Amino acid sequence: MTKVMRRPTLILNRSWQPVNVATVARALVLVWNESARVVDPADYQLYTWEDWARLRPRNGEDHVQAVRFKLRVPEVVALTDYDRLPVAHVTFSRRNIFKRDHFACQYCGAQPGTEELTLDHVVPRAQGGVSSWENCVLACMACNKRKADRTPEQAGMRLKRTPVRPTWKPLYADHSMRMESWSKFISEAYWNVTLRE
Repeated sequence: MTKVMRRPTLILNRSWQPVNVATVARALVLVWNESARVVDPADYQLYTWEDWARLRPRNGEDHVQAVRFKLRVPEVVALTDYDRLPVAHVTFSRRNIFKRDHFACQYCGAQPGTEELTLDHVVPRAQGGVSSWENCVLACMACNKRKADRTPEQAGMRLKRTPVRPTWKPLYADHSMRMESWSKFISEAYWNVTLRE
């Protein structure tokens, strides 16, 4: 699969709420099968496969080369029938913990940079704590050292936020790239809101 076909495409439900991020290849299959329409972020116009295939790529714009024509790469598609939010699970990973905790120490609130942040087990593994959404938080090196193998209560420290399993949002999609055009469908508040169960 070419690099262009692996690029991310924002998937909206019928109500235009973001519900997933898929590859360009998957998005084009959805449009081909009439399960989705391409959304032009410039004017919010919806395109069927036939309409989209008639459009020519702009100068320098990424495209998919077919046998007889060049196909523009969709950045956003809207599903034709799906109007619910999916029940998707966020993968428990270091990257997603950093995103959930907004790259900040959950004890002092500092944002020293990724190199200076560590994963901390609220209930230390030495005391039976497990690696889970509800027991892992980001901590700066100073707070992690101060807390050591104690619970926050034992160390006299307080968490800024109780750690919880986040609900899925495009922020947690496996793709690290986010298109500028997506900001028209997802506000900055949406991306930066405090996550709760």
